[in-house]
Amino acid sequence: MKTIDGSISTPKGFRAQGVACGLKKNGNPDLALVVCDVPASAAGVFTRNLVKGHSLQRTIRLLPSSHVRAVVVNSGNANACVGPQGDADAESMARAVADALGCSSVDVLTGSTGVIGLPLDMDKVSVGARAAVASLEAGAAAGHRAEAAIMTTDLVPKEACAAFDAGGHDVLVAGMAKGSGMIHPDMATMIAVITTDADVSSDFLYGAMRKVADRTFNRVSVDGDTSVCDMCVVLASGLAGNPRITSAASEDGRRLSAALEAVCTTLAREIARDGEGATKLVEVRCEGATSADDAYKVVLAVAKSPLVKTAFFGEDANWGRILTAAGYSGAQFDPRKVDVFLGDLQVCSGGAALPFDEAAAKAILHEREVTATIRLGVGGFSDRIWTCDFSYDYVKINGSYRS
Repeated sequence: MKTIDGSISTPKGFRAQGVACGLKKNGNPDLALVVCDVPASAAGVFTRNLVKGHSLQRTIRLLPSSHVRAVVVNSGNANACVGPQGDADAESMARAVADALGCSSVDVLTGSTGVIGLPLDMDKVSVGARAAVASLEAGAAAGHRAEAAIMTTDLVPKEACAAFDAGGHDVLVAGMAKGSGMIHPDMATMIAVITTDADVSSDFLYGAMRKVADRTFNRVSVDGDTSVCDMCVVLASGLAGNPRITSAASEDGRRLSAALEAVCTTLAREIARDGEGATKLVEVRCEGATSADDAYKVVLAVAKSPLVKTAFFGEDANWGRILTAAGYSGAQFDPRKVDVFLGDLQVCSGGAALPFDEAAAKAILHEREVTATIRLGVGGFSDRIWTCDFSYDYVKINGSYRS
């Protein structure tokens, strides 16, 4: 497997477009469309928040499927918590795309992201949907425009593409995502669309994406909040010509799973790096736990601690905050056995103060990517999560989000 340049419309059979239909006050693109030229196998994973947006609920009802033709996503409005009108608007958005494509609305998946509690302006959405269909293109540039149209507070686009061999055929996997704030495990305020030209069953895609999401998108935390529109959907055109993949245990199945994970890992890291107001990407690792659950509890507690995150912003090697977060995580360990590292610099030994070079620690924390490692020393399990620092700008962004 190798990473390549490309976008969501690089795999065979996919076209895309992003247009501005007027949902965003700043006039930026706000409606994205990804279309498969043939009926695609499709599956998805979704937020576990009990509150779910109307566009998302509709997509959940339709997946898994073996005949998806398109995914349409609007930004600037979450289409959430507006009652029966939200359900009707999600269906109308799908129907506008379906009518222009000449397919059934049940073959069109829907997604929305933005402000909760406001009705969609369906006149604008319908015009935008028709314009997106009329201007569909294959190739990387169209995919880049689709990515731009799903962004909200994101500052940078998030795209990835990988290639591998399956039965002597080149197979491509590509992805795009949005997400910057309200990011936390069990999906977050993120929407991701993955495409592949692999010939693969929807059942395989569903099983593979559940596992991949747990190791990637569910290992990102920006601020401890999750929203109501979060989803990752994957579409497979089957046009690569490879022997059909149905088993995760097969060689081709393992290669496809690895490619999906590589693409989603890149997207997940970029979501954390682009956290609202963030100045650095932080990877928190836990090693030597007595169980996988304990390792997860530790990295989760450290990653969402405001005190830890502000210390990273201030480039302050305040390792006591890291150890304290591990202590209240619910994981079982002996504090007298814990070591803490910033990068490769040990700052705590056996749960106690260790003389270290403060200048060297500050230099490590000044980097754009920082790793914090907690070694519990009581078992053989480990985990990791990606997060970011908290800066002054996080409050500025979220204090006036609706305006």
